[in-house]
Amino acid sequence: GGKGISKSSLPYKRAPPSWLKTTPEQVEDQVNKLAKRGLTPSQIGVILRDSNGIAQVKSVTGNKILRILKKSGLAPAIPEDLYMLIKKAVAVRKHLERNKKDKDSKFRLILIESRIHRLSRYYRTARKLDANFKYQSATASALVA
Repeated sequence: GGKGISKSSLPYKRAPPSWLKTTPEQVEDQVNKLAKRGLTPSQIGVILRDSNGIAQVKSVTGNKILRILKKSGLAPAIPEDLYMLIKKAVAVRKHLERNKKDKDSKFRLILIESRIHRLSRYYRTARKLDANFKYQSATASALVA
């Protein structure tokens, strides 16, 4: 059997574990340091969890990773999930330029791009993106350069 994590949920207790000796300030410094290296909020969370024993940044600092980055002005211009989708679409498009006959990839590209459109519509209404943000395949590679 697999060891999937999808059905799991966070523990109800919202206080940081008693054995954790790092202060909220130290955690915030670490988050900012990792962000300056160009890591995404998810990658920062993984590093803090695996090498520093911080299971949930929110339980220690009271703020989520993205909020900490926003406070110090290090938040990415494009939200992380949208950025990853655009990156994937650019990669598939590049693959299609070399392999014109790959019908399956062409179909998958359509699916990826409709996810991009759907997500960017949400982010425009939630004011996380400019109201005039429009995903275009021609300019996409500049967004993820």
